Amino acid sequence: VQLQASGGGLAQAGGSLRLSCAASGRTFSSYAVGWFRQAPGKEREFVAAISRFGGTTNNADSVKGRFSISRDNAKNTVYLQMNSLKPEDTAVYYCAARSGSAYLTPAEYDYWGQGTQVTVSS
Repeated sequence: VQLQASGGGLAQAGGSLRLSCAASGRTFSSYAVGWFRQAPGKEREFVAAISRFGGTTNNADSVKGRFSISRDNAKNTVYLQMNSLKPEDTAVYYCAARSGSAYLTPAEYDYWGQGTQVTVSS
């Protein structure tokens, strides 16, 4: 599966952005999808994940109550709605996919998109 992340940009603190992760292929529902982010000088960290049919989601503590992940398998797309953005949310955001269940660590994912930059100004 090939992934294309989009929707990043510049936002003010308190604002919102919605990221999209579009996938190729006809078996998108076979894959759990996760969003990760990496700020300069920091390791890639888990943000949110969603199971194959969207029944289970997980969010990092740092984004709970502000970010939500969803998917539309008919459109082969996963979304990350980001509200109440903070400057510390600034990072390159990546979507990733793996067959089977969703996991929280980057090493568990086999397919990665190219990343989209999110910058939040104070």
